[in-house]
Amino acid sequence: MPAESSPTPKPVAVLFVCLGNICRSTMAEGVFQSLTHPANQTPHPLISHIDSCGTGAYHTGGSPDSRTMATLRSKGITSYTHRARKFRTQDFSDFDYILAMDDDNLEDLQHLRVREVKRNGGEEGVGQVMLFGEFGGKRRMGGRRKAENGGKGRGEEIVDPYYGGDEGFQTAYEQAVRFSQAFIGQLEAGELS
Repeated sequence: MPAESSPTPKPVAVLFVCLGNICRSTMAEGVFQSLTHPANQTPHPLISHIDSCGTGAYHTGGSPDSRTMATLRSKGITSYTHRARKFRTQDFSDFDYILAMDDDNLEDLQHLRVREVKRNGGEEGVGQVMLFGEFGGKRRMGGRRKAENGGKGRGEEIVDPYYGGDEGFQTAYEQAVRFSQAFIGQLEAGELS
């Protein structure tokens, strides 16, 4: 009798979300895209679609912040393009993983998801909302999320670099790489999807 094999994970769609969709979520999307869908190479078989958006409509239609693009280019990511857009209810059915960059955006998305689950009549077909920093991020203690995570603390936030200097964009890049690699590792290990 042949040994039972575990089912092959299905490809997932991933959405990165920040406030305005020009700094952190675009940084995360550009990094994740470079790791999973590199130019002129075979795309990662477990990633079907990647996008980013904002919870606010402040920059709809605009390009990513020039400092985001400069940081990506300095790391060899030169083919990334994007136009900012606002999160929409349809994203809950279009994406399996909706990854927030910080606690405020996570909370906004969680409230929207509760309404969508009620409207949908259940969890089936409604994407999961998580903090991106839950994947490979440093644990933060305190706050109500400590209890939600079994006392382990909250995942790391990507602090908005918009009002700061270039070092904030470098930090956001490094976090996006670390979190993306951890997410991909968990996906490949069958711990997700």
